[in-house]
Amino acid sequence: MTSRTPATGYVEDVSPGRGTLPPRAWYASSDAASLSLNGGWRLRVSPTADAEDDAFAEPGFDAGSWAEVTVPGHWVLQGHGAPVYTNHLYPFPVDPPRVPAENPTGDHLRVFDLPGDWPDGGDTVLRLDGVESCARVWLNGTDIGEFKGSRLPHEFAVGHLLKPSGNVLAVRVHQWSAGSYLEDQDQWWLPGIFRDVTLLHRPPGAAGDFFVHASYDHVTGAGTLRVDSGVPGRVTVPELGIDTGTGEAVTLPVEPWTAETPRLYDGVLATAGERVPVRVGFRTVVVEDGLIKVNGTPLLFKGVNRHEWHPRTGRALDLDTMREDVLLMKRHNLNAVRTSHYPPHPAFLRLCDEYGLWVIDECDLETHGFVEQDWRDNPVDDDRWTPALLDRAARMVERDKNHPSVVMWSLGNEAGTGRGLTAMAEWIHGRDPSRPVHYEGDIGCRDTDVYSRMYPPHEEVERIGRGLDGGTHRRRGLPLILCEYAHAMGNGPGGLTEYQELFERYDRLQGGFVWEWIDHGVEHPELGFAYGGDFGEELHDANFVCDGLLLPDRTPSPGLREYKKVIEPVRIEAGDAAGTVRITNRYDFADLSGLEFVFSHQVDGIPTGAHRLTVPALAPGESAEVKLPGAPDGRGEEVQWTVQVLLAEDTPWAGQGHEVAWGQGTVAPRAPLPAAAGVRPAVDGDRIALGPAEFDARTGAVRSLSGVPVKDLRLDVWRATTDNDDGASWQTDTRYGPLWRESGLHRMRHRLDAVETDGDALTVRTRVAPAGRETGLRTVYRWTSDGTRVRLTVSVVPEGDWRMPLPRLGIRFGLAGTPEDAVFWYGGGNEAYPDTRAASRDLLWDASVGELQTPYVRPQENGAHADVRWAEVGGLRVDGDPEFWFTVRPWTTEHLDAARHRTDLVPGDTVWVHLDHRLHGIGSQSCGPGPLPRYHLWPEPVEFSFVFSQPRD
Repeated sequence: MTSRTPATGYVEDVSPGRGTLPPRAWYASSDAASLSLNGGWRLRVSPTADAEDDAFAEPGFDAGSWAEVTVPGHWVLQGHGAPVYTNHLYPFPVDPPRVPAENPTGDHLRVFDLPGDWPDGGDTVLRLDGVESCARVWLNGTDIGEFKGSRLPHEFAVGHLLKPSGNVLAVRVHQWSAGSYLEDQDQWWLPGIFRDVTLLHRPPGAAGDFFVHASYDHVTGAGTLRVDSGVPGRVTVPELGIDTGTGEAVTLPVEPWTAETPRLYDGVLATAGERVPVRVGFRTVVVEDGLIKVNGTPLLFKGVNRHEWHPRTGRALDLDTMREDVLLMKRHNLNAVRTSHYPPHPAFLRLCDEYGLWVIDECDLETHGFVEQDWRDNPVDDDRWTPALLDRAARMVERDKNHPSVVMWSLGNEAGTGRGLTAMAEWIHGRDPSRPVHYEGDIGCRDTDVYSRMYPPHEEVERIGRGLDGGTHRRRGLPLILCEYAHAMGNGPGGLTEYQELFERYDRLQGGFVWEWIDHGVEHPELGFAYGGDFGEELHDANFVCDGLLLPDRTPSPGLREYKKVIEPVRIEAGDAAGTVRITNRYDFADLSGLEFVFSHQVDGIPTGAHRLTVPALAPGESAEVKLPGAPDGRGEEVQWTVQVLLAEDTPWAGQGHEVAWGQGTVAPRAPLPAAAGVRPAVDGDRIALGPAEFDARTGAVRSLSGVPVKDLRLDVWRATTDNDDGASWQTDTRYGPLWRESGLHRMRHRLDAVETDGDALTVRTRVAPAGRETGLRTVYRWTSDGTRVRLTVSVVPEGDWRMPLPRLGIRFGLAGTPEDAVFWYGGGNEAYPDTRAASRDLLWDASVGELQTPYVRPQENGAHADVRWAEVGGLRVDGDPEFWFTVRPWTTEHLDAARHRTDLVPGDTVWVHLDHRLHGIGSQSCGPGPLPRYHLWPEPVEFSFVFSQPRD
């Protein structure tokens, strides 16, 4: 009996592939011909890797009955199968390098003609920029090879196989392969040809590979350019007067490239066969004195982790979408991107060069699922896999080495430790010593040049900043970056301000990268946006895939607006002298000459007129005190000042007048509200009248205020738990969301103890407590009126042994209304909670009830506004004494809490108003730490008041 290796044996082979050309720099030639093979392809999906033979690759095969799909694209997002989401669990048995027999396989077919002017001679290369997860390729019936490494380019020499017309390109794509064990990133598993397919003519004497070395000496102001090429040629940079041979160094005065000042020089590499445009950015990256420096200046990363994502096309991104990402980053003060957890489409890095972003370029490597077996059989510590690891490292470095925006190479993410990672680091250090190497999992920093951490709490970050963290001698001398922190899942993240304060206080802390850029919701006709489990996955991690600063449609979340404020590059604070402000330049490289400063006073939130402020062109790190114009007399109203920092001229990433930063301060506080008292309650049958208010005589429940019917006014302590309240299952810290539910805070009962009408007040005494628990809140509602206004004072005294904070503490009630009803308020304008309120700017605002909802992919607590002095909704005005938190919704908290998708929320005929004295913080515990202790809402005796009246004209 004999055995044979199946024709699909390459799928489980740990080698990187067969038949591909060596990796090289990615570029577009000026004059060598190219042909895009993107567009409509024929597709047949089979359930297993060996379900079909190879006949489809032969010329003349009739694929007319096959489906048509778009390339770049994923077949599971085009009606053929379904996506799968897991955070770290492999969605197949862990038996490396074996994969299941159930292995969806997509046969892709494209027939094409060469253009009539396609050159003779030379060679032609077929390039596939991204295929998940394993591909075998035929051209005109000839098997030309196979490869793995989904987010990396692969090229084949095909000139000898081409013919003028009727060329048949066949690509068999397997969803699962040995390569899948190296690609266990937190993302959707999406098979297909999801990046460009291109035919590239390579004329005799073509440039091939080349390496642009462009360093900068910050002491002399000189740049040194040398372009190494495997083919002799000349390098010209007309603006600098450079005309030199490849391999020759030229030193001369230049303007350096930084993310703040992305100065690029256009040049050309000309060889005997082609001309290649090169964009040269002069900069030098080093780790010295324990700091990451560019051009001699330490960096402070204000970054974000970016997966590639589009809600309709998945990881198949077009150029406009990539540009939109970069522009949004720049407009929100971000200066850095970590390409989690694979190299991006190469066009994205060109945009980073052009617009200015620091980039940590990360290899397509993660083996996180092996943590479930204590990292046993982890490929990165198995010599059989080392060639595949080195291939991935080389394809990243060689493709992206000429981008000045790339300042650090990353070996990958959450792959444990092992000899394969050491081999990758050694190869990268040898190939490109001009950039540091990053890898968070190398806790002792044996192979890496920076100390990197994920989600450490604030107190640990401070210990590291103070040098009290211990570790190896090598690690103690390296800078710290937080490659992931502040998990932006759902409502949040909280605590950004306190992290940034630490980064700015300690030199060793060089910033970090918020997780992550965009929610990976999949556009869905019934659910709005789908997440893990919505496609019937056997294993999934639910909405953990929706953890971005952008909603799936690229709408900035309140978290992104908060981050923009926290990291703004100009700090504006009240000065030491009365009537002044202190302006501080927090840029690393740029002065303030490109900005203008606009000042205004506000009276009760209404601006009184804008004025230009004269501010010196401060250098980085410098401060100046600037005198403000005299303040108006508020006549008892609150008077504030606001300074806005705007772009003085158009830039490539935003137009003149774009707001970069802002600051506010108070000149005169609001006068205390007069006492609303003096009118006695009058009992008349089943009703009690108190000024413009009416109550139920038996229960003391308010029926109307100022003629407006009011429904179910009562103490409220519950919120629809956020992702950060619920926390992550693996965390050992207290996760309050589950504890709140276990303790019954979502089902509080309200007992009436007394209704009293003595003196000039109506007093309603109650106890609010959950069934099955002895803990409770003794609550007293005291109503008074002066005949025009009605004051409610709420007194709360906790009873029993409370071992947890409350979600919120305030009142809620219903008013007749719809989502289209207008709301007006004076106070904070951005969604805010105690630890997410930096971007809450005090002004006079208006919006509809519907517009005040933040449509998180998984519905949860949202829409609170901080420091509200007064609000008008549903024909009723509410004044704080002095301020309150304000939320208004077209559905109840219970409905919000029960919803799993946006489409589960259906407005009724009631608008629900929340007036809160305090709120519990948000934190980042969906993956990181919870709220800082100062933002916990512990039960304690408290009293707070609101005044109700008719809206003012």
